[in-house]
Amino acid sequence: MTVAPVIALDVMGGDGGPAVTIAAAEIARTRHPEIRFRLYGREDAIRAELAKAPLVARDAVVVHTDGEILGTDKPSQVLRRARQSSMGLAVDAVKAGEAHAAVSAGNTGALMAIAKLGLRTMPGIDRPALAALLPTAKNDSVMLDLGANAECDSENLVQFAVMGAAFARTVLGLATPRVALLNIGEEDLKGTDELKHAAALLRSADLPMQFAGFVEGDKIGRGDVDVIVSDGFSGNIALKTAEGTARLVVELLTRAFKSSIFSMFGFFMSRGALRSLRSHLDPNAHNGAVFLGLNGLVVKSHGGATAQGFANAIRVAHDLVVDDIAHRIREDLDNFQAHRTAPPAVQAAQ
Repeated sequence: MTVAPVIALDVMGGDGGPAVTIAAAEIARTRHPEIRFRLYGREDAIRAELAKAPLVARDAVVVHTDGEILGTDKPSQVLRRARQSSMGLAVDAVKAGEAHAAVSAGNTGALMAIAKLGLRTMPGIDRPALAALLPTAKNDSVMLDLGANAECDSENLVQFAVMGAAFARTVLGLATPRVALLNIGEEDLKGTDELKHAAALLRSADLPMQFAGFVEGDKIGRGDVDVIVSDGFSGNIALKTAEGTARLVVELLTRAFKSSIFSMFGFFMSRGALRSLRSHLDPNAHNGAVFLGLNGLVVKSHGGATAQGFANAIRVAHDLVVDDIAHRIREDLDNFQAHRTAPPAVQAAQ
């Protein structure tokens, strides 16, 4: 992209509010001086934090609103007052072309509802999907959908695979990411009809990806594939299970090292390795989930993200804007549809 990316921030979203959001913007501006920000929220609170963030304050556009979306708000309540909220205004900025992407740490369900209603889906995409990075034993992997769609058919899963591969090529820098469908077994006969049909379609597709078939939940952490595709129900369970397991590992290690004087000595000797483990499993290091398939970019940050974590979400938005993820997705979908043929299993059934 030749123009400087403009990022709209929901300053009031998340547990940390303006203090975390503006500090994160300052970190992001240090990393990417070309970024420009539009800041939505209570102007007095924003101005107070901008006094500590000279790089952002230099040319940020501040848009005042008293409206906020709370974590307890239901989507039906949110949509009635979306246009007066900091979250809704940030998404509207993308729709109006005033910003290239919006980033919020607010209510996930509310952000999903506002983004879907305001931006609509891209041509060729039936439903948007929520994608995020997961740490593995090797490198990070992309997983989607993580909760936007509880039930999906084979066409939805194929579209998710196309979008996930484009996301991995941008954020992970992979030319031909390895893509797999989450299933209860790796064998071709396992799983629902939707999964089997989606697998057949992907095997016959001519796309910049390597289709690796099925992957089981216990293999996600190995990092053998770069993109894991699932319906939102299963994907959200897998994500929460992985996050809970990571916290469990850290908690058990902490207890073990405190159990005796010898264990504490072992902790002292292992501090470097443990810091590396904690950093690898830290959600802030992988922060920034994306609603893929919309006519505009919306990035969701963890509600409890630190300034460094929120800055990572801004980085994701920056990279997707610069690499023009929407163009990549449209190009891949058009190519898939143009060369699409019925897979052998489908042809045999006709």
